[in-house]
Formats: sequence, structure tokens, C-alpha cells
Amino acid sequence: MSGGRAPDAAAAAGPRDPARAARRSLLVWLAACAAGGGLALLAAGRTWAAVTFSAQAGPLSAGRVSLSGGELVASLTPSVLAALAAAVAVLATRGIARRVIGAVISLCGLAAAAGAWSGTRAETIAGTAREHASTAMVPSGGAVAHSVTWAWPLAAVAGGLVLVAAGVVAAVAGGRWPGMSSRYDRPAGGGPARTPGRERAPRSERAMWDALDEGADPTIEPPRDRSS
Repeated sequence: MSGGRAPDAAAAAGPRDPARAARRSLLVWLAACAAGGGLALLAAGRTWAAVTFSAQAGPLSAGRVSLSGGELVASLTPSVLAALAAAVAVLATRGIARRVIGAVISLCGLAAAAGAWSGTRAETIAGTAREHASTAMVPSGGAVAHSVTWAWPLAAVAGGLVLVAAGVVAAVAGGRWPGMSSRYDRPAGGGPARTPGRERAPRSERAMWDALDEGADPTIEPPRDRSS
């Protein structure tokens, strides 16, 4: 008895395993996108460099400017936000559109990573610091000395690279993932399944109101009593 039931249970669970694995893969992918984008956005708001200007009038005229990642790389935050928006769009698309969106995510992640790395160059830091010093009325007439907090730029680069990898995965393997619209798709026959040889019996208006009072869908026929 037990030996005959085991194959039946395995056959019933078999068709569900690929769909379950696809949903799990999609959830892991979404978590990776959120982690990579969140890391890059967190790093963009932190101080990356501190610049000190030594004015010619003496050390009392020296000025100091602190620069965040978003100030050094203006395109960092928009690139990450665009990648995250595209990641959400993956859920609502399929086929070629999903592959194209995956490529967009990779490009946005690449732009974020490349921009974060370029933001650590000395000329970029010095030029941005002079612009902020002139706006904040900080003395900036002498030599420039700067220090970089490397943890945050590297974190932004890592977050961008995670988005690049996520976009590649979506473009290559995203065709096996389910979409938000799949649960609303109509059956292959174009309508609700019906038992052969049976037509839907018309329901009275009173019966429909009673079904609404009970919280049921009045358009669904209740099961018939087979004992009669």
C-alpha cells in the first residue's frame, strides 16, 4: 500500500517544484537588487573626502570642505534609482522586454560603479571642493590637501557591480521567472473551466443577494448535492 502511494506523491509534487524554484530564484534576485542598490545609496550619502585649503594670508585663513559621494558623483544616486525602478519593472514584464530591462539594470549599475570610482580621483575632488568652497564662502586661495575615506567609495562600487550582475542574470535566466500578471491570466479556453455536459443554471435575484450577504461571489455556481 505504502509503496504504491510514494510514486503518486512524487508525481504530484514534481510539477510544482520548477515553479517553486522559479519563485525562490526571483525572490533571491530581488533581494540582491535591493541590497546592491541600498548599499550604493547609503554610500552616496556619506562623506568620501575632506579637503583643506591653505590661504596665503596664513593658517588662520585655512578652510575645510567635506564632500559626500552624491556631491562628488552627481549621477550616482540617479543611476541607482533607475536600476531599482527597472528591477521592479521586471516583475511586470516577460520575454524580450524582461531581457531588455535586465540590460538596462546592468548599464545603470555599471554607470554607478564607474562614477563612484571616478569620484575618488584627485582632480575630481579638488574641482568639486573649490566649487563648494566658493559657494560656502570658504577661503580657497592656497594649496589643497585632501583625504579620502575609501570604505564608502568602495561600497558604492560594490553595490554597482551587484546591480550589473543582477541585470545579467535577469537577461539570461529571467525568462523562467513568474510575473505579476500570471495569476490574472485567463485559462487557455478563454473562460472559466466548465464540466462537460453541464451548463450553468440561472440563479434567482434573491439567491444572488443571499450570496453577497454571505461574502460569496454570486457569479459562481454553488456545488450541487450529489446525494440526491
